[in-house]
Amino acid sequence: MATESKSPHVLNTSSNLLGFCLIVLTSIKVAKFNHATVIDDTTGIAAILLTISCLLSFLSMKTQNELRGERLETIADYAFLVALVCISITIVFVSFNLLA
Repeated sequence: MATESKSPHVLNTSSNLLGFCLIVLTSIKVAKFNHATVIDDTTGIAAILLTISCLLSFLSMKTQNELRGERLETIADYAFLVALVCISITIVFVSFNLLA
């Protein structure tokens, strides 16, 4: 396992994907889709997880305690992974018109 920190990469990618999720949520609200509840639910969950991932990644970079930093980084990684699964579900629903 690499000894260098993944937190800066997770923070950067999480913040970018958080912007993507917010655009999707805003588009759904502006377009007033009737059957978009699954899409906006999964996107909302992903946005919350990405926010948590951003926060924990930032805190892991700023902490002075190495063990705490590693724990925060691990939790941020898992939150990021679950958020990616939620985004993937959203993409499948949108791409294949499964809710139409």
